[in-house]
Amino acid sequence: MHWHASHRADPLALPLADRHYSRQKPGTPQFVPPGRCLVLLNQDVTALWVTSWPFTRWVRHAWAGAWVCSFFRNESPHLSSDLIVDAVAATRWYWPDVPALGIVTFIDPAKVRSTNPGFCYRSAGWTRLRETTKGGLIVYQLLPRDMPSAEPFNGATLRLNL
Repeated sequence: MHWHASHRADPLALPLADRHYSRQKPGTPQFVPPGRCLVLLNQDVTALWVTSWPFTRWVRHAWAGAWVCSFFRNESPHLSSDLIVDAVAATRWYWPDVPALGIVTFIDPAKVRSTNPGFCYRSAGWTRLRETTKGGLIVYQLLPRDMPSAEPFNGATLRLNL
C-alpha cells in the first residue's frame, strides 16, 4: 500500500494539488470539491489521490451515485497504475458499500501531456467509456466486480460499529 490518509486542506499536499491541470484556484487552502471525500498522499509527498463521493442530488453527469476520482497527480517513481489500484483498494476499505456504478474519472485530453490520455487508468483495469461528458471530457470507469479487494491505507485504524 502506497497511501496514507490526508485531508482536503493538507498544506503538504497543496503544492501537488496546485500543479494539477484541473485546479481551479491554485493557492487556496482547500483543493477538494465539497462533500464526502477520501484524500490520500504517499509517504514522500510525490503523489496525491482524492476519491469524492458526491451526493446524488448535486451531480450533473450521467454517473450520479458513483465515486469520483476527482484528483490524481503522480510525481513519484511509482507506476501510476499501481498507485491507482492501491487508491481504489483503500477507498473500498474506507467506504465498504461500493456504489453500483463503481468509480469514474474524467480526463481533459487537451490538458494532459500524453498521446494516450488515461493510459494509466486502462493499465489499472478501468474501461474507457464511449460517451464523454457534455464538456468533452473522456470518461473512465471501474465497476465493483473489477475492483481490487479492500485494503487499509497506511496508518489506518479499524472503526468500531457501536
